[in-house]
Amino acid sequence: MTIFKSLLLISCTLLSFLSSAFAAPETDWPKKPIVAILAFPAGGSTDIFARSVTAPLAEALGQSIVVENKPGAGGMIGLQAASKAVPDGYTIHISALTNQSISSALFKNPPADLQKDFVPVALIGTVPHLIVINPSVPAKNLPELIAYIKSKKGDFNYASQGNGSLSHLESTLFMQRIGATGTHIPYKGSSFALPDLIAGNTLMMFDSVTASLPHIQSGKLRPIAIAAAERSPLMPNVPTLGQDGMKKFDVENFYAVYVPKGTSPAIVAKLEREIRKILTNPDFKARMAAQGIHPEFANSEKLAEITANEANKWGKVVKSANIKVD
Repeated sequence: MTIFKSLLLISCTLLSFLSSAFAAPETDWPKKPIVAILAFPAGGSTDIFARSVTAPLAEALGQSIVVENKPGAGGMIGLQAASKAVPDGYTIHISALTNQSISSALFKNPPADLQKDFVPVALIGTVPHLIVINPSVPAKNLPELIAYIKSKKGDFNYASQGNGSLSHLESTLFMQRIGATGTHIPYKGSSFALPDLIAGNTLMMFDSVTASLPHIQSGKLRPIAIAAAERSPLMPNVPTLGQDGMKKFDVENFYAVYVPKGTSPAIVAKLEREIRKILTNPDFKARMAAQGIHPEFANSEKLAEITANEANKWGKVVKSANIKVD
């Protein structure tokens, strides 16, 4: 055998070995159930959206995905738990990205950070928020609600999904814009806040369309205005805040999938590919639309950009509005 042939054989063998080595995580993973950590409780928009995505994702991967709800501290408890997981592909974090960007800006020393402690996998979509009130409140639109709130002279409670949540920030900004004060009652998510709102213990709340929709349809809550750029197709008669007189209050409420820093790029690529298939499926998109969810895919690279933009955007908002955690 000539030296050239020997070198060629060695090169081919080495390339084959390296190819197999890099492909191993892709072919071997997953071998056991995967845990999906959520930073919000069952029944809210994060939980509904996450379970809707993890069901077909589990089927595609051939392993079950166990959803673990770890609510509290504006999403920081769940975020910290996910950040400390072993980066072996068996823990993923389904993030209410906008909420957790706000929390990071509000807390002086957040226990975990989406940019520093995680690898972005894929954006999965958005869920608009809206103002909902107890039907006993004598207001049918935004101007009437503002007038009623001002007449209370601070003697009222308003709910949020928790300290440091988007719901909290929206409420604070809203009160600042109308020049009113009230007592903020933070909960550990929509599923805890809505019963008190329905019972009349709180006056209003910024909540997701997804979580509030069943109670709006049953007449237990009244929608006032959508905190987004466009009306919801599920409630075409409910105007946006901008359409009802409060300009520049539309919010993109992003949701995304991340894995702990150090997770294999091959695993990230496989997750990204399967999530893309799910989100672009017409039947899936139709089912989500019926719940007020807007599926939207963006790859790992684009999600990294969105994550950085959200952190920058909400950091500026929190600072300029001088918002503090109660």
